[in-house]
Amino acid sequence: MKKVFLIKSDYVNSRLDRWIRRNISDVPQSLIEKNIRKGNIKVNRKKRKSSYKLLLNDEISFFNINFKVKKKLNNKPEYKATKRDLSASSGMFVENNINFVVINKPAGIAVQSGTKSRRNILDIIKSTKEFEGFKPFTVHRIDKETTGALIIAKNRKYAQLFTSLFRIRKIYKTYLAITLGEFKNNKDTLIDDLIFYEGKKLVKAKAITHYKVLDSNSKYSFIRLNPETGRKHQLRKQLLMHGHPVLGDSKYRIKDLNNRKDNNLMLHAYNLKFKINDIKHDYYADLPSSFIKTLKEKYLKNFL
Repeated sequence: MKKVFLIKSDYVNSRLDRWIRRNISDVPQSLIEKNIRKGNIKVNRKKRKSSYKLLLNDEISFFNINFKVKKKLNNKPEYKATKRDLSASSGMFVENNINFVVINKPAGIAVQSGTKSRRNILDIIKSTKEFEGFKPFTVHRIDKETTGALIIAKNRKYAQLFTSLFRIRKIYKTYLAITLGEFKNNKDTLIDDLIFYEGKKLVKAKAITHYKVLDSNSKYSFIRLNPETGRKHQLRKQLLMHGHPVLGDSKYRIKDLNNRKDNNLMLHAYNLKFKINDIKHDYYADLPSSFIKTLKEKYLKNFL
């Protein structure tokens, strides 16, 4: 049995093995390597390494491989955007061009579908007029309850570009937060070792965040945050470790000190800066009304 697939522009520069896992089956790397060595998988009728970077119109041929027994990807049903979702999405777009969009993500909605939430940004925006004829690609994430600037690519080429820029720390992010307590220093750098688990393996990762206090009183602070690293829940974890959890954080909080009336997480991705082909891009996401309201309630001034 032989099956042939033609590579389209979305997958140019993708590795051969990654293309197989994304488009054919979620199989172990060892099985892909074995079939490539045996010649069961060829590109343009020639043997290639698993790291081969695909070109436009490459023909990938599979010989004597039973596709039916493999575990297929993307089994989860996608979320169907409602009229209310689509109506609300029109006000989210900060930037829209042929290669990517920047949106101001609202609180309470995940970037991608997960086990705990089906409603998600990707499935909603793929039904908008801004993505007509395009497919959304995630290049980074912000937490479900966090609001603010989020980049979504419209093609694989720019998805790979943004992924590279994030990896080499060439996308500069600014967050705003309302936290508990008054900081000792108005400006400083937080450097901590955060603990994660990869399966059962414990992993330590260094987290670096620069902060500046914009306004404060004896109970609360309004701060600007510039993360240098990009660890999971980095800002929320670090602020808790230093005794200043984000207001409204139900997970990383000091028990009995967080005001339970503050249901919204007061963390906002305010600004994204980067360069593409020496052209500067600088995008701002307006603060949500709940954030502005909380600033007033906590007697904090908004200097933005």
